Amino acid sequence: MSGKIPYSYTILRYVHDPVTGEFVNVGVLMHLPELRKVQIKTRTSIGRLRGAFPDLDRDAFNSAMRSIKSGVSAVSRRLAENNMFESDRHAGDLARLALATDDSSLQWSNPGGGYTNSPEATLQRLFARYVSKYDTHAKSRKTEEDVWRPVREKIAERKLPIEFEELEVVGAADTIQFGNAWKNGKWHAYEPISFDLADANGIKDKARRWRGHLDAAADGADATGVSLHLLVGKPQTAALLPAYEQAVEILRTSEFKPAIYDEAQVDTLVNEMEDEVRAHAASGA
Repeated sequence: MSGKIPYSYTILRYVHDPVTGEFVNVGVLMHLPELRKVQIKTRTSIGRLRGAFPDLDRDAFNSAMRSIKSGVSAVSRRLAENNMFESDRHAGDLARLALATDDSSLQWSNPGGGYTNSPEATLQRLFARYVSKYDTHAKSRKTEEDVWRPVREKIAERKLPIEFEELEVVGAADTIQFGNAWKNGKWHAYEPISFDLADANGIKDKARRWRGHLDAAADGADATGVSLHLLVGKPQTAALLPAYEQAVEILRTSEFKPAIYDEAQVDTLVNEMEDEVRAHAASGA
């Protein structure tokens, strides 16, 4: 191909948890309007996804990916056979024909674009940039359970009479549930949040989603009288620590007014729990 032609593209993401927004890029769709062509390149294995999300349903994920490829093939045939697509359509438009934007675990990114004289090479480059480059750094990430486990173990070691239960906080705009709550005159809720993610944007986006959820139910916290404690896990990659610090500040300034503990402060957190137990016992309540 002698001259450069325009192209647009969109990234296919696997969103593991819609609430926190955690995602991994799993494919790239490219549209070449002058060639009336659309093509997609996706992951051929789920090794990195299983490392990041151990509870991933392999069969459901593979089925969804097959549906995506089938949908793109159908769009590609329609594009080649007739003039139903206007020349100004971009990859995002065609991607949504193959997979509608809804609440499913597979989502499309905002489109990008440029010019190329080698579409295949450009697709490979985009895939390497947005998808496969992270594979060499793939490692098992800390989950919320990993962050919370040391707290549970220390409570057991000290034989503290704390029995956690679920607490629902109902605000005017939203409702939020905490799975680790107990009451000793007032409610105390504890929520582990892992920021051991793949990139800075993912870390900050997760904090923003949590912040929005907390703020939407903050008026319910006043009515319930709950004291919220967040235990946050750091990313394993040192270069992501600045994003982690920003994420902590995003949470700290929430209208819910949470107390925030780094995972290295587990002893401090459990010491405070123990003090609460003793104070409650001394009061005879």
